[in-house]
Amino acid sequence: MKLYSFRLSGHSHRVRLFLSLVGVDNEEIEVNLAAGAHKQPEFLEINAFGQVPVLDDGGIVIPDANAILVYLAKKFGRTDWLPEDAAGAAAVQRWLSVAAGQLAHGPAQARLITVFKAPYRPDEVIPRAHAILRLIDGQLGRTAHICGAVPTIADIALYSYVARAPEGNVELTDYVNIQRWLGQIESLPGFVEFPQANRAA
Repeated sequence: MKLYSFRLSGHSHRVRLFLSLVGVDNEEIEVNLAAGAHKQPEFLEINAFGQVPVLDDGGIVIPDANAILVYLAKKFGRTDWLPEDAAGAAAVQRWLSVAAGQLAHGPAQARLITVFKAPYRPDEVIPRAHAILRLIDGQLGRTAHICGAVPTIADIALYSYVARAPEGNVELTDYVNIQRWLGQIESLPGFVEFPQANRAA
């Protein structure tokens, strides 16, 4: 099983984290985004969207972080991480959509500005980031994890960019439920840290 990833990508980290949490061995292949390796023909043959991460499981190629999380949970029968009942599966899907939507356009974009000099406007992105963090914090005030009493792949999909939101000048000081939740994820056996941008070299 090969994982094409990039060390400072939160999308890549969520897959690395889940692979470690469920104890799945894999070969990690670093894709040099700074050098444009993700836009070269050989990588575009793997993922035409030119994005990481991509999982290659013996020729079954799965691009997209959230799709990979679903694939892995299904492949290894981890119904503890992805419930099979209709309500449980729907709850997870809702927050996977948040991870791909509001989280990506809020905390993740704010971090892209400071870490990668992306051409987004902080005055637009940072308020969006706090709007979704308030919603996440409110949910975590009602449940131990984002979908209930136990962690699911939805927690893993949210974790990386929430944890590193301060790198995009989005402070977490006021979000006490999020801070508790981050600690819970970080205490899971097999947890792997998402490197801080200023310590990644």
